[in-house]
Amino acid sequence: MEKLLVIDDDLGIQKQLKWGLTDYETVFAQDRQSAIAQLRLHEPKVVTLDLGLPPDASNATEGLAILEQILSLLPDTKVIVVTGNSDQESALKAIALGAYDYYLKPIELPTISVILERAFYLVNLERELTALEQRHSQDSDIIGSSEAILKARQIVDKVADTEISVLLLGQSGTGKEVFARTLHKKSARAEGPFIAINCASIPENLLESELFGYEKGAFTGAVKTTAGKIEHADGGTLFLDEIGDMPLPLQAKMLRFLQERTIERVGGRKEIPVDIRVVCATHRDIPEMVANEAFREDLYYRLSEITLKIPPLKDRDKDTLLLAKHFLNSYSRQLNKPCRGLADDAKQALLEYAWPGNIRELQNKIKSAVVMADKPFIGADDLMLNLSGGGGPAEVFNLRQVRETAESNAIRRAFVQADSNLSRTAELLGITRPTLYALIDKYGLSDIKSNNQVN
Repeated sequence: MEKLLVIDDDLGIQKQLKWGLTDYETVFAQDRQSAIAQLRLHEPKVVTLDLGLPPDASNATEGLAILEQILSLLPDTKVIVVTGNSDQESALKAIALGAYDYYLKPIELPTISVILERAFYLVNLERELTALEQRHSQDSDIIGSSEAILKARQIVDKVADTEISVLLLGQSGTGKEVFARTLHKKSARAEGPFIAINCASIPENLLESELFGYEKGAFTGAVKTTAGKIEHADGGTLFLDEIGDMPLPLQAKMLRFLQERTIERVGGRKEIPVDIRVVCATHRDIPEMVANEAFREDLYYRLSEITLKIPPLKDRDKDTLLLAKHFLNSYSRQLNKPCRGLADDAKQALLEYAWPGNIRELQNKIKSAVVMADKPFIGADDLMLNLSGGGGPAEVFNLRQVRETAESNAIRRAFVQADSNLSRTAELLGITRPTLYALIDKYGLSDIKSNNQVN
């Protein structure tokens, strides 16, 4: 049975809640000292807090002080402040400090029961997400629970401990290097080096010497023999990012290395054996490049024994909120900023934005919001998202397509707002549950069916 802490010096309200809220194990406190003692003893998930408490019951000073202390000791506790009709200003101030909700007296059991049910549901869901994030961090840096990411993680688990070559495909900012590092960490080569090189960031005339190394005197400025990235990766994994930008002449040398597993440094004649696994990534359409003779077909087949497509963030449903929470917690610790979470309007903005820059853009937005925020909870304004302009999808005029897109997006947003509960999703959309099922089937939203909570 869930524990509920009621902080109120009115014995009548204490009795009303004790006998009316039989679904919870209710404990009581009447002042700051007893409240903190009960909080430390029981660590309740939800607290109701009367703002008018002794020694100064005529205003909210003591209640607000207790609220701050509760959230300092147990930051994920949902505090529902209780106040009179004449003091809504204090209730709003409590919300700004981090209270979950407020309730105006007199207390009506049916209404407060619904608020409490939602609060317990939300805190349990948040703890599940935190546990999921911790499990991910233990064995992988890949964060997400969407169907697309779960499938990608399954592929990573299957191929990680093999020597098979993997080609990662995805838009810029989708986390291709994170997948490559996870493949390395889960492989038998995990104790060896992980060497990454971006083929697009190095000038063509320098890329060969960066990869293969060079002998002393091989060219002007080569004052000593230098090993390349391939040699440095011996016994580990070489990650070639943006392989689609590798020049054709260098592709031939890379193909020979993959076939022979030996290299020759620039200006050298000695063959050097190297034991590495190669993982590549690109945002380009390699098959199209092969058709246009811009990429070697034989090299493509060598590099793509397994091809893994990484979905853009806009196709990952509620992963956006999971990733945002991960970055928020990380930057709050790094920057020593006491951000407790995301406000509802921030969550809605995150879900509505199209994320053309994918995870990298989300990470930057959260970091800047943590830096700039002056409130415990990040708001939509702190994120500085352009929902009407550059971040949105291209304009569409076909009415059928507009309607289908709007309906599909509305279903996804309602599903996330309803915490993955199909009954609540239908209620938010104003339709029956059978109609919701029909729309899910119509738009191919099978991941929503598979991820719904028990209703």
